[in-house]
Amino acid sequence: MSTHQTWNHHVVKKGNKSLVLDKIKYNSPISRASVASQVGLNKGTVSSLVNDLLEEHLIYESGPGESSGGRRPVMLLFNEKAGYSIGIDLGVNYLLGVLTDLNGNIHTEKQITFKNLNYEEIEIKLFETIEYLLKSTPESPHGVIGIGVGVPGIVDKDDNILLAPNLNWRNINLKEVLEERYSLPIIIETEAYAGAYGEKYFGAGKDFENVIYVSAGIGIGVGLILNDSLYKGSNGFSGELGHMTIQAGGAKCRCGNEGCWELYASEQALVRQAENLDIPSDMQDLEGLVKLADSGNDEIIALFEQTGDYLGIGINNIINIFNPQQVIIGNRLAYSEKWLKDSLNKRISNQALWFQQNDLQIDFSELSTRSTALGVAAFSIENFLSVSIQQDTAME
Repeated sequence: MSTHQTWNHHVVKKGNKSLVLDKIKYNSPISRASVASQVGLNKGTVSSLVNDLLEEHLIYESGPGESSGGRRPVMLLFNEKAGYSIGIDLGVNYLLGVLTDLNGNIHTEKQITFKNLNYEEIEIKLFETIEYLLKSTPESPHGVIGIGVGVPGIVDKDDNILLAPNLNWRNINLKEVLEERYSLPIIIETEAYAGAYGEKYFGAGKDFENVIYVSAGIGIGVGLILNDSLYKGSNGFSGELGHMTIQAGGAKCRCGNEGCWELYASEQALVRQAENLDIPSDMQDLEGLVKLADSGNDEIIALFEQTGDYLGIGINNIINIFNPQQVIIGNRLAYSEKWLKDSLNKRISNQALWFQQNDLQIDFSELSTRSTALGVAAFSIENFLSVSIQQDTAME
């Protein structure tokens, strides 16, 4: 074979193997014959690719399936326990780590909350979380296949964290630090992108192709799923909508701008306003404020309603730009759905253009606060599966 033909053969085989694996993954259990007819390959090709996948433990066989006349076929299933993925949501005031199987089912999770830590202190917490999850990983053919970390900031194409204003981080190469320490594939991603991805594949966004995910925590980030794909922009910096101006000449933001949306509609805005009220200092965090609202504190309920209204202002702008089918509100403010949703919906129904409101759904996250951790775990899984397929086809 000439080099060109060999290269072509690898590309075709890699593509076919991906097709076969995806077909099995999303349609388990399925017979070889069904795979062949559904992906449009001949039975011999499918049989050879299936044997490769069986050898790599990515799929397994189970007893005969239903017969359509004649011998009952052996069924193929995706082996979700062939390896495990670590997903970390690194927040401004918390760290959530999950260990998932290759289908995104959570096996172990660990959460830590903190306040005002510097980079070095957060790094120690991150290592502790990862090591806890590594220790809890069950035996499997591939072990831990990678670590994904979602961060509240701007990440470039090489996974460098250029800026995370609410953490006071600039130019942090966390990927290198983690690769050196764990010798595993590492993915660093903007948490709102990961959250959008998590919701799309495991949560409230499953049925829609145009989804806007609003990650409302200490700051606000936005993940855009447009035409069923994650939209990152030309350099990977889309979705910085927490820094759109909603108040000309408003408060000064850490990003250098004034009147940013996240200064009015986020967890930090809510907590800052609560500090001016006569409430115990140990209740001046989101969990404490939710408790006070639940116990009927009118001042706190009014604060949540004001925050919901400001959330609605920004979401209204986003709806007018993107005309999505669905907006999902996630991250920590999703805890407060009960107290936010009326004022938020009222703002949108009063202000959004009537034709934008047709076929529009506004939901709070189904994954509670796990969207980002599951999203980065999924990025690692996809990376592992595509690398496994490439390596095998290149070895021929």
